Amino acid sequence: MRTVIIRTASDAPSLEPSVRRTLANVDRGLTVLRVMPLAEQVGFNFRIERLMARLTTAYGALALLLASIGLYGVTAYAVARRTREIGVRMALGADRSDIMKVILRGPLFQTAIGLVVGAPLAWFAGRAISTQLYGISGGSPFILTAAMVTLVLSAAVAAIVPARRAASVDPTRALRME
Repeated sequence: MRTVIIRTASDAPSLEPSVRRTLANVDRGLTVLRVMPLAEQVGFNFRIERLMARLTTAYGALALLLASIGLYGVTAYAVARRTREIGVRMALGADRSDIMKVILRGPLFQTAIGLVVGAPLAWFAGRAISTQLYGISGGSPFILTAAMVTLVLSAAVAAIVPARRAASVDPTRALRME
């Protein structure tokens, strides 16, 4: 299969009939299968790379969702186990905001430890695969910052539901629970 590349100043599909006629005049045995712009042809060459990028993005989003659900579950379990303690704190005068701070401190501290350990590892891994990245550098501060902000926000959203539930505990009910 041979390819003819024609550089034009106008739109390629409008030139298709004249290209077919010209090639037929050169050699009647030439068959023109299709005429397509170079951008479309190059796009076909990178379809597997685009598929891999989309799959990687989907797996990353799924991992973020699963991590958020896991953090929510652990925080909700901790709140359920500490219901009596939360009731005592509220009976002694703790504010709703104080209870929320106490509950949110754990998940956000875990996230901070994960970022302190994971950010340098992500930077080094990005530098290691930088030759396979197109359009961004392996250690792009913008990308790393965006990823860290996304992780902190997802951890905060996952932890805020159990924290709000803990802050709305009725102290008398919590103290009666066994």
